[in-house]
Amino acid sequence: MIRKFVAPDPGLARLRSAARAVLGIGLAATVSGTAGQSLTMAVAGGLAALLALFTVTDATVRGQALTTTLLPAAGFPVLALAVLLHDRPLPRDLAFLAVAGLGVYARRWGPRGNALGIFAFMSFFLAQFLHAVPAQLPQLGAAVVLALLTSSAVRFGLWCYERRLPVPRPAPAPLGGRGLARPTTRQAVQATAASAIALGAGQALSDERWYWAVGTVWWIFVNTASRGETLVRGFRRVLGTAAGVVAGLGVAIPLHGDPVAAAVLVALCVGGIFYVAAVSYSWMIFFVTVLVGVLYGMLGTVDPGLLALRLAETLAGAVGAALAVLLVLPVTTHATTDAWVRRALRCVHLCAVEAAGRLAGSPGADPAPRVAELEALLERVRVSVAPLVHPLSPLGHRKARARRVLALLDACAHEVRGLAAVAADPEGSRTDRLTVACVRVEAAVQALIADGATRAEPLRSPAHPLADEPTLTHLHGLERALAELAEPLRGTRRPALAVR
Repeated sequence: MIRKFVAPDPGLARLRSAARAVLGIGLAATVSGTAGQSLTMAVAGGLAALLALFTVTDATVRGQALTTTLLPAAGFPVLALAVLLHDRPLPRDLAFLAVAGLGVYARRWGPRGNALGIFAFMSFFLAQFLHAVPAQLPQLGAAVVLALLTSSAVRFGLWCYERRLPVPRPAPAPLGGRGLARPTTRQAVQATAASAIALGAGQALSDERWYWAVGTVWWIFVNTASRGETLVRGFRRVLGTAAGVVAGLGVAIPLHGDPVAAAVLVALCVGGIFYVAAVSYSWMIFFVTVLVGVLYGMLGTVDPGLLALRLAETLAGAVGAALAVLLVLPVTTHATTDAWVRRALRCVHLCAVEAAGRLAGSPGADPAPRVAELEALLERVRVSVAPLVHPLSPLGHRKARARRVLALLDACAHEVRGLAAVAADPEGSRTDRLTVACVRVEAAVQALIADGATRAEPLRSPAHPLADEPTLTHLHGLERALAELAEPLRGTRRPALAVR
């Protein structure tokens, strides 16, 4: 796990994000104190600033600003509802479950829907965390608005480094489906069921901190698409929480609420959350858990029993999530992986088509956008297949085959990138043999993704001798990789990785 801290950070993007988060949240807390708000309100504002900086991920700065502006519209009604229902357990619990389900369903509207859904859910969660009462609602609203304004001033004014960066490529569209087969609809049902299980288990553990179990469930379902991904995410959540509890016992409790030391530790935890979030879920949860311990210490309520309870509530939430994905509208890792692999192979096909068109002199043909799309699809394949290649996976044969598929898809991407680079100068590389080779690649892809009776004969590695031309070298390498993919994708002696 330590290697995650030295993982590649192109352009220092993660480091800059972490540094800006520390600055933005720290400034929001400072402004809150200067405005005479209580420590509780400062904590509420700091958490609102953290959510705004962490969850708003639109592709453009303008889109990020618009989503940030919409956060209060999603969060304030939910915050008010949670506060007004604080002493009415049954309506409160039903409302929390409804907010959890709707928050997941909102992901169908892309990054903006995801951010607004998270902010709405966490607004309800915040009311439980602070045990807010109706008399505090105006102060809570003011604290959140002030924090959002302050963090936005840092993000969009003082340090808007995204303005100098190229617009990132959009994420691949979610897998298709209608009704309950639509991923967001299915996950909304699963998350609601899991939250209900976790709520009951959490309340059996504690009448005051039960909401931690529901929060665990909800965050486990973020960025997962199959039961394997969800189970692995739950395991990592428990692992990170356990490590954070141990650290909290040795760090947060001995502080005894010392404001300076606590502020430094909070800054370190915030920076850690943002720096490792993209590379390690376990480490992110570790920093979140330590942060929570420090915040409870600042509020004067931390003790070993509370940290142990947090671990127990997390375990209850992870169990609830596991039961839901196994029993409620389950989607296997095989099915999800197969769908993403097929999309990646179709993209390889389109890359070859565009390259062939470019080599044939078509002015509108350009494989470069397809290459960028392929990179994004391969990242989704890696995420989907992660449960199969996890170190604790007991399925050794399937693990080996999954790794083989990933290696061959990476080889395809390497050859496609080289092909696109050479095809960028079609006048210097156009030959009839190149066009014929591109057609062979198209046929190879079609053979791999064909279903049932339309499936082509098993692919054979190309017998063509390597040519001196770079383009032919890339095309022949692509043919070989596609031919070798046939065995792990269609093995007959054992269940294939891909669903037929």
